[in-house]
Amino acid sequence: MTAHSIFQVDAFTDKVFKGNPAGVCPIYGWLADDLMSSIARENNLSETAFVNLDQSPYGIRWFTPKYEVELCGHATLAAAKILFDRYLDRDKNSVSFISARGPLSAKKIDERIYLDFPADFPNEQQLDKKIVSALNSVPKKIFRGQDDYLAIFEREEEIALLTPNLKEISRLEARGVIASAPGTQSDFVSRCFYPSVGVDEDPVTGSAHTLLTPYWEAVLSKKKMLARQISERGGQLFCELNGERVMIGGEAVTYLAGKIYV
Repeated sequence: MTAHSIFQVDAFTDKVFKGNPAGVCPIYGWLADDLMSSIARENNLSETAFVNLDQSPYGIRWFTPKYEVELCGHATLAAAKILFDRYLDRDKNSVSFISARGPLSAKKIDERIYLDFPADFPNEQQLDKKIVSALNSVPKKIFRGQDDYLAIFEREEEIALLTPNLKEISRLEARGVIASAPGTQSDFVSRCFYPSVGVDEDPVTGSAHTLLTPYWEAVLSKKKMLARQISERGGQLFCELNGERVMIGGEAVTYLAGKIYV
């Protein structure tokens, strides 16, 4: 039985019990896939990030309670928070990762951490009856990204009142559905539903903003935008499109530090 460090971090918030909680396991060499999957299932968080400190750049992988995913924003933010606070020299303000989606990086500016992720440009689709049925509501437009459907509504209130059919969302040929609209206290708001990977509603989804940022940048003609994810826990993100890359900024708070024995 081996001891490994583990942390739980609330991402895209400056308060514990808000934002999106993620597990972070810094490791020296990859663990077996089934073991990482079991750890994520035991943590029972939307994602657990495993960071391989033996690689350069650091390798990073993410597991939900059911599956490994190719990209996760909030758990990358959480991992960067732990590395900056506990593993890297105090004067170091950037860290690089290698992932299934290629190179990623995080940069610390004061209390905020900015993720540098690949942009995901939306492709408009015909209004699909399956998505309308899954959302129990009729969006204004439907788009498709690499992982998710994006449903656009006219008002923030419509996003807040959504009561989707999660079983039908899980049957769609996508990771899940993002619902979004212009915000009243931000440039845009969203909610994200991913039942097929074991996350009925994700509290704050960094990877979804790789799709949301290009869409809203084109609609609003704004380079820098404030986004809010209006789940029960809620969180805010600072987004900027930079060519083929998206900068996604937010704060994070460490809630738990300990050891696991596996």
